[in-house]
Amino acid sequence: MSSVGALSGLPSMPQASASASAPAPQKNGGLNQPLSKEEQAQVAKLKARDAEVRAHEQAHKNVGGQYAGAISYEFQKGPDGRSYAVGGEVPIDASEIAGDPEATIEKMRIVKAAALAPAEPSAQDRKVAALADAQMMKAQAELNTQRTEGAAPNSPESMLSGDLNQKLAEMRETAREEQEAGAANQAQGVAAPFDLMAYAQGVYASTTPATPASPL
Repeated sequence: MSSVGALSGLPSMPQASASASAPAPQKNGGLNQPLSKEEQAQVAKLKARDAEVRAHEQAHKNVGGQYAGAISYEFQKGPDGRSYAVGGEVPIDASEIAGDPEATIEKMRIVKAAALAPAEPSAQDRKVAALADAQMMKAQAELNTQRTEGAAPNSPESMLSGDLNQKLAEMRETAREEQEAGAANQAQGVAAPFDLMAYAQGVYASTTPATPASPL
């Protein structure tokens, strides 16, 4: 599945109406104009929002690295005449790396970390993180298939099943012959069915190659 998600901040703040009372100095268009207490409070909220939005989007950008695009902001003009960021988003490449599930898993780890990097991820951020999880699960399944079915014909993995069956058949034949032989069988330590399985497990363990830990 190929897609490009957008990591976004909180919803935009509603525009506040300006009133003209309780004058306070402020600069608007190069002119000193009075601000009401309500307008001053609105400016304070806009400043706090601007800082929050920028920190949120920058967290996405920093963690996303090469998979994160340029930050875009939505601005709102305050009663002081200045523009404040009240929303934003960062495009994130959440597409798989074709033919390389292991690389896809590593990429999706970064994408998920970027989506959840801010202190308070948005609903859209969590959707992107869920998409990354789905991509990782798909890539892990492909990787498991490659490891089990893509082994060389003469590799230990491909020969294991037949080798184990052959050993079990030989063990059964030996047990039958020793049972027919009588007392001599006891001295040779003929394996009972339980011991036969234990031996089979030993054969499996001795012929199974070490497998590196699979990435989650």
